Amino acid sequence: MKIIEGNRSFNLDEFLKKPLFAHLSTLSPEGPRESPVWFYWEDESIYIIGTPSSDSFPGRIEENPECAIGIVDLDHTTGKVLHAGFRGSATVETFDKRIATRLLERYLGCEEEKWDPRFQGLGNSNILIKFVPQTVVVRDQSFIPSI
Repeated sequence: MKIIEGNRSFNLDEFLKKPLFAHLSTLSPEGPRESPVWFYWEDESIYIIGTPSSDSFPGRIEENPECAIGIVDLDHTTGKVLHAGFRGSATVETFDKRIATRLLERYLGCEEEKWDPRFQGLGNSNILIKFVPQTVVVRDQSFIPSI
């Protein structure tokens, strides 16, 4: 993976440990599509849980694996804007409970019995998207707030 840093940068691995939203951009016959998703970073890959019965992005990835992911950490009160933009390709993988649990714990905590029921007991009706970046642009675009 090639990392492209701007004039101001930040630690990518620390950034990717945060429970931020990622925006997965895929191609479709009707044009580009964007899906906000939770993610998990491991071994230089981004993992995303998908449910083929309700999510359309797994099908788009099977048709065209080239995609992009953008992640932003924003705090408008302090002016913090950290951005990582990934370009690469993704595959639809069989569900891996270990990876899925690590992903969900980042957002929901360690006690599965306290999670929103929609996320409890995920299994073989789900899949994992494995995104392997070729390049990532890492930029600190923070500003001085006027508030």
